[in-house]
Amino acid sequence: MKKILLIEDNLEIRENIAEILTLANYEVSQAENGKVGVEMAKSQKPDLIICDIMMPQLDGYGVLHLLSKNPDTAGIPFIFLTAKSEKEDFRKGMNLGADDYLIKPFDDLELLDAIEMRLKKNDILKSDFNRNAEGLNNFLQEAKGLENLENLVSKDQKTIVLKKKQYLFSEGSYPNALYFLNKGRIKTSKSNEDGREYITNLYKAGDFIGYIDLLEEQRYRESAVALEESEVTIVPREDFFTLIHNNRDVANKFIKILSDNLVEKEERLLKLAYNSVRKRVAEALLFVESQYGKEEKKDSKLSISREDLANIVGASSETVIRTLADLKDEKLIEINGGKITIMNRDKLARLRG
Repeated sequence: MKKILLIEDNLEIRENIAEILTLANYEVSQAENGKVGVEMAKSQKPDLIICDIMMPQLDGYGVLHLLSKNPDTAGIPFIFLTAKSEKEDFRKGMNLGADDYLIKPFDDLELLDAIEMRLKKNDILKSDFNRNAEGLNNFLQEAKGLENLENLVSKDQKTIVLKKKQYLFSEGSYPNALYFLNKGRIKTSKSNEDGREYITNLYKAGDFIGYIDLLEEQRYRESAVALEESEVTIVPREDFFTLIHNNRDVANKFIKILSDNLVEKEERLLKLAYNSVRKRVAEALLFVESQYGKEEKKDSKLSISREDLANIVGASSETVIRTLADLKDEKLIEINGGKITIMNRDKLARLRG
């Protein structure tokens, strides 16, 4: 049963709406003013909020403003109720992030239709998608349907195949698409003035690539190269921005998807920047396993060149090879045929700090 929070200072109107919603099989909580409503929203985290605009103490605009600043409540669908019909009031509410706007008086069907539509849209956007080309396409199609964007977004996303060591994009070039890795493995890296490579991230099937520079509309700050034959789905720049600019929910969904590993990446880069080589090698091994371990055989043998591992660590290949030999002597890893098997994950994790 979906939970709805109703914030309305007029007792008669509030009870009438609550009765309608209860009969429609919704669980309804009532707040008599904006301040109470904000606290109830934070504690109850309803599926949808219906809020009057003109209220004492804290009006509807204030309620929406406060809730939009809280990560726990910012994504809750929000419908305004108002007796006003001026364009300025409508624009103000929508600019604050309201999802819909019902002008009093409204009939029962109009209210229920608005609620059903908002809940349906939110369910689509809250659900995760399968991290493959079909899942990506399904999400894009659902997102387009939310605001009738069929004519604005390409029906078919282009797919390309990269050979091993082939570039997807180069540092310094301009982004013109969002890339989705359907199959294979890709690394992103930066080069210093001496031409030395430093690997910034590893990507596996189901990951988006190149989105930060695309969102910031600036040149790529790193290059992306295939570690093996890889299949990439291309979401054109225009399609991507059409989706996020035309629908706040779609924008929030994309932001959540794209930022899944951003915090982890920043923490890892900090560790690699300040830790000892030994700790950095341990960190790099655990990072490679987290990205590619599930794709390997059940014994979790990691396939990565010593050169690429050194470029993750930020040290010479010789230094990394010596450190790997030490870890092998300590029985933390095994090395067979160039592949690395982590033998004591807990101890390796303690070593990295």
